[in-house]
Amino acid sequence: MLYFVAAWGTLTLLAAGAFPGGAFVVLAIAAYTTIPLLIIIRYRGWPFYPGAAFRLLVVRPFWYTQLLLPLVSSAGLIGLLAGAPFGQALLVGRIAAAVVLTGGVLGLALGYFGARQLVVRRVDAAVTGLPAEFEGLRIVQLSDLHIGPHSNRRFLERVVRTTRELAPDLIAVTGDLVDDRAEDVAIYSDALGTLDAPLGVFMIPGNHDVYAGWDAVEKALREAKLGTVLVNESHIVRRGGATLALVGTGDPAGGKRGTSRAAPDIERALAGVPKGATVVAFAHNPALWPQLAARGVSLTLSGHTHWGQFALPSLGWSVASPFLKFAMGAHQENDSLLYISPGTGYWGVPFRLGAAPEITLVTLVRAATAAATVHAAESVMCAPREAQFANSASSGSNPRPATASRRTVTAP
Repeated sequence: MLYFVAAWGTLTLLAAGAFPGGAFVVLAIAAYTTIPLLIIIRYRGWPFYPGAAFRLLVVRPFWYTQLLLPLVSSAGLIGLLAGAPFGQALLVGRIAAAVVLTGGVLGLALGYFGARQLVVRRVDAAVTGLPAEFEGLRIVQLSDLHIGPHSNRRFLERVVRTTRELAPDLIAVTGDLVDDRAEDVAIYSDALGTLDAPLGVFMIPGNHDVYAGWDAVEKALREAKLGTVLVNESHIVRRGGATLALVGTGDPAGGKRGTSRAAPDIERALAGVPKGATVVAFAHNPALWPQLAARGVSLTLSGHTHWGQFALPSLGWSVASPFLKFAMGAHQENDSLLYISPGTGYWGVPFRLGAAPEITLVTLVRAATAAATVHAAESVMCAPREAQFANSASSGSNPRPATASRRTVTAP
């Protein structure tokens, strides 16, 4: 409350006299964007189902304001202090706040368009001991869709269309399927319910699925028959005499929320895996990877971090990097690989820069040494590129762009 009083007080001071009704306008914005926070604190969420209009007209302005408020108010306060010795405190404060506000709005606008720039990223996962029967197995990974009534339907249609054109053997949705409510499953079903693959569609819980009430979310997912829900359990795929185990974990948020069903239990998840089988795990939170790697899991597909929704991939840095050991991209430890998707949707506000919404196409390759080759992202906005995806899917081939940059993580 002290922060809000100081921040909005500074902006009110700067706006008073700057234009007619300036102070009133600032106070009105403060009330409009702070009352939702008070409701969330009081009820630990919304006491009703927030529909599309509410999320767009109330929730989204709330988040935009919370992102800009500390920056603009701090700039204004610094301007006040800097201009005071020269008798121009208000003028300098107003200029500083206006400059930062303009820059912030432009940045958010760029991030808004960035959140619509869907890409496909190919990842070749060289797996030691992979049976010949599973050479070239194609997995499409979708993650962190955060679907709700506010989700852009045209964007989701592009996700479905592109996934089909990639013709994967199986689809893995690695958590955060819905935004914040179990009712969002109906929106998810309507948007992505037609997705299918020869070996199936697999889903695991993410922290937002837990926040939404995992018991209700899981029940709705199973009733909608959207695929196989894996929570600390495995699914065995057999080709000839070879076996591949698909393992889905729970999410650490399940333990914090007291939802034991959704809490991770690695031993239980691997209990049904046949001895000697190659294991591909789906774990929403990459923090689970070390436990999976220690138990011989060959490949783990994760999400959760969003790459902070702002990243510098060429430097291997994202907003999430200072806070997480495994924040983005590919990692390798002995014969175990991890790939962290930046996610296909967004959370909070539609904002992504340097961390474009991604559909990941993972191809399993037999090798004596574990390695992950991460190719450059390929935009699906371009019609010729989409045609290339369709052609490669129909032929069963997996072409590599001759000029695409790539990064390889190999075992030492």
